[in-house]
Amino acid sequence: MTADSPRWTQAEEAVLAAAMDRAPSVHDTRPWALETRDRDALVIERVALRLPRQDPFGRDRLISCGAAVATLRLACRRLGWTESWRQFPLPERRDVVAMVRAGERKPPTPGELARYAAIGARRSHRARFAAPPPVTARAGLLKATDVAGAAVVLLAGPERDAAVGRLLAHAADHIGNDPAYRAELAAWCGPDADPRLWAGLGAAADPRPGGPSLADRLADEAHLVVITTGDGRSDHLHAGIALQQTWLAATAMGLAASAVTLPLHLHEVRAGLVETAELPGFPQVILRVGVPAVDTAPTPRRPPTAFSRTPGKVR
Repeated sequence: MTADSPRWTQAEEAVLAAAMDRAPSVHDTRPWALETRDRDALVIERVALRLPRQDPFGRDRLISCGAAVATLRLACRRLGWTESWRQFPLPERRDVVAMVRAGERKPPTPGELARYAAIGARRSHRARFAAPPPVTARAGLLKATDVAGAAVVLLAGPERDAAVGRLLAHAADHIGNDPAYRAELAAWCGPDADPRLWAGLGAAADPRPGGPSLADRLADEAHLVVITTGDGRSDHLHAGIALQQTWLAATAMGLAASAVTLPLHLHEVRAGLVETAELPGFPQVILRVGVPAVDTAPTPRRPPTAFSRTPGKVR
């Protein structure tokens, strides 16, 4: 794209699609598609990709789309363009959840380049952590998002760690005894998928005699909660943007993380978290962050062209 030809070039489209493909999504569903026109990049919600047991109303799907929006904005900056974005820009097309528009030429900052590099390095680290993030890193993560109506809150202190552990354990027991959920989890994540991991218990208690307790292992990680002022479609989209911005900032710091949404679909868990942590908003995602004890391998993915298209043409 140049000033004389205000359209994305094929090379630029490839960069946008590849970056967007690396955005996080629940069960790696990647419920989005990329549509380009002129200097706009549209994020399309693929409503056919449903998780009827876990996500009957599509909250997690929109959070995933929001993560894709944050990634697309950063890729635009990596290409040397300023960017602006709008949510639900086309009233006649409900499936278009966001539009990112390239503006003027402007080199990316070192911070933007570091976060862009984190797109490919980011992993879902569901195992235990070696240690919690340093205090200075935690402070930086709380300031990593710029989206209105969303914020990131740190759950700090042993009492809150214990409360979070009880809530996540309750969620793990609930889904472990739910055949419909287990079938859905197996369909997307494989027959050996452990419900405890998807409930946020990557630090599940060590079954060996004398092993560390759940509370001890939860103390080796920080719990960040993405909250929003409301609980509608735009709020869920904003939560996804805040999640990805915070996750990329953590990755750029050399930290590992994983996002947890499943327990928050249980009313008693969501309400209990609000009460326990005195949250000033609706909790949408819990982000576990820490120093990794082991490296996490990347998740195998389909080619990004499966999710990219131009108007009237799927590439």
